[in-house]
Amino acid sequence: MPWKECNHMDERLRFVARLLDGEKMAVMCREFGISRKTGYKIFNRYKDTGIQGLEDRARSPYRHPNKTPFQVEKAILKIKREHKTWGAPKIRDKLIKEFPVIQPPAPSTIHAILDRHGLVKRRKRRRHKAQGTSLSIALSPNALWCTDYKGQFLLGNKQYCYPLTITDQRSRYLLACESLESTKESGAFPVFERVFKEFGLPAAIRSDNGVPFSSPHALFGLSRLSVWWLRLGIGIERIKPGNPQENGRHERMHLTLKNEATKPPSYNFLQQQARFDDFIEGYNNDRPHQALEGRYPAEVYTPSAREYFHPEPPEYPFHDRTIRVTQCGRICIGSRKVNFSTVFAGQYVGIREIADEIWLVSFMDYDLGFFDQTENRVEPVGVNHFAPKVLPMSSE
Repeated sequence: MPWKECNHMDERLRFVARLLDGEKMAVMCREFGISRKTGYKIFNRYKDTGIQGLEDRARSPYRHPNKTPFQVEKAILKIKREHKTWGAPKIRDKLIKEFPVIQPPAPSTIHAILDRHGLVKRRKRRRHKAQGTSLSIALSPNALWCTDYKGQFLLGNKQYCYPLTITDQRSRYLLACESLESTKESGAFPVFERVFKEFGLPAAIRSDNGVPFSSPHALFGLSRLSVWWLRLGIGIERIKPGNPQENGRHERMHLTLKNEATKPPSYNFLQQQARFDDFIEGYNNDRPHQALEGRYPAEVYTPSAREYFHPEPPEYPFHDRTIRVTQCGRICIGSRKVNFSTVFAGQYVGIREIADEIWLVSFMDYDLGFFDQTENRVEPVGVNHFAPKVLPMSSE
């Protein structure tokens, strides 16, 4: 089968596994329909970074180093299936006996591998269902807001302008169009807070996977901004990378904005913002929309009944303790410091021992990762609650 027809993670795994079993590179390359140069490239990626190196390069992994080699992970799963009652520490001891020459993974890493393959049983506990994460098409105002930066452009004074826009998906109402100097989160926070105070809170917000909505190298791609949304009870939707059409209504508004309010660009930020403000007024109150049966967005939109608030720290009654994450993104237990994620700086998380010397870290209703007694880092759980989804498009 030609490689271009089966360019998937599982095919790369089979290719590497058979090389590790002693089969010849030339024979394997002919069977898989690839050049020897490509074969060695795949094999060298595996040797350099482990199983993570076999994933598509477009992905941004949470952590690059210390990945578990494919054969070790395979051995872990084999031991677990042979000894179903064994936990991570005992499996680790067995690995040391069977593979004395390798560096054994930490118990939390082993537990994360078992969790990823559905081999960990969690105690049932009452949980509130996450709101908004599966929402795709808004049936009423404020069920879903959409946000993005319209592509940057150069002002007359040679400074770049990055317009941050927010719309209500159901009514097409343009809630904000703010000219900013960059896409840094420090500029986005005040815009969203102002909009929340003026219009209330939505059930969910849809964005792409760029900053500041997502942080590509953080735990599950979360950012400080998206963590703040979760604290406010706002669900997160992310479009599939490279598919802006999944935010189609918002993108169409951007096209209109570009044609009517940026050509030619104004001289400075104040002048450009004045044009954006005029555009918002006309777009909402003087521009009929065919999808709204000729009505203006302002005739359809109503502010949210959910008022903006400053959330109280979350409580974790089913956990062993509640800990505030330090500003450098660590979980401190006595003199011990466990690396977690800076996007949770200042937030409260719940810690619960779920196996011998294996602790689970939870944020609100989400179980995020594990740590153990030996390694001072949190390994992510197998299920990404905030993974990008392919969202169905409504007819326009």
